[in-house]
Amino acid sequence: MFLALGKRVAVSAARARAVSAVRVTKMALTQISSAKCFEGYQKVYEHDSLELKCKMRFGIYLPPKAERVKCPVLYWLSGLTCTEQNFITKAGSQQAAAEHGIIIVAPDTSPRGCNIQGEDDSWDFGTGAGFYVNATEDPWKTNYKMYTYITEESVSALAPICNPVQCPWGQKAFTGYLGSDKSKWEAYDATCLVKTYSGPLLDILIDQGKDDQFLAAGQLLPDSFITACTDKKIPVVFRLQEGYDHGYYFIETFITDHIKHHAKYLNA
Repeated sequence: MFLALGKRVAVSAARARAVSAVRVTKMALTQISSAKCFEGYQKVYEHDSLELKCKMRFGIYLPPKAERVKCPVLYWLSGLTCTEQNFITKAGSQQAAAEHGIIIVAPDTSPRGCNIQGEDDSWDFGTGAGFYVNATEDPWKTNYKMYTYITEESVSALAPICNPVQCPWGQKAFTGYLGSDKSKWEAYDATCLVKTYSGPLLDILIDQGKDDQFLAAGQLLPDSFITACTDKKIPVVFRLQEGYDHGYYFIETFITDHIKHHAKYLNA
């Protein structure tokens, strides 16, 4: 799953040391790396997370405009097995971010090194697979609070898991993190949430590779989300892209469209 989040938050480059993947706040950050890129800077920071009770890393791209004025922030949530490195090294997002003056924050996908029994046993549960939920079941509930750690407000997506309560990945993760009460699962399912949505008008863009192996395996279920949006009269642009799979070549091909999509609102 690859999910981009738009948020009307602004920070300048001078305040970058006070930026976390969650919110603008005061915390001790250690710079891990910094590289100039399209006249801006791609950085990686490490910090102690109060919510996750472990050290976490996030990538942040600061466009050249951030040296002079405050810029809006776009949060990118990667999928299973990813760290903060996957997006910043493979997606090719920096050029469009520099052009539109948008900061991009790319957090990790789960807590790391918590020494929980079983956390490294499976690629689709535990380490690298936090599913952005607040776990309520032992032994995960102490550390796996990715929902709280991440800012919420989805407006575009590439190959997302649209209806996790109905797919094997989601059922495995939600049972382990949230327990067997399926009503608790719905708070983390985009299709279930859109069925009861009553907020401001949304403008949703989804790109999906037609040759995505996980689409064929019934893990992503975009049709369920589109049907729910249609029933609620919520506009959604769904583009099924011929010949593309689930990998980062697909992401790199269409990421500029998504940054432009967000820029319409973040720079309004």
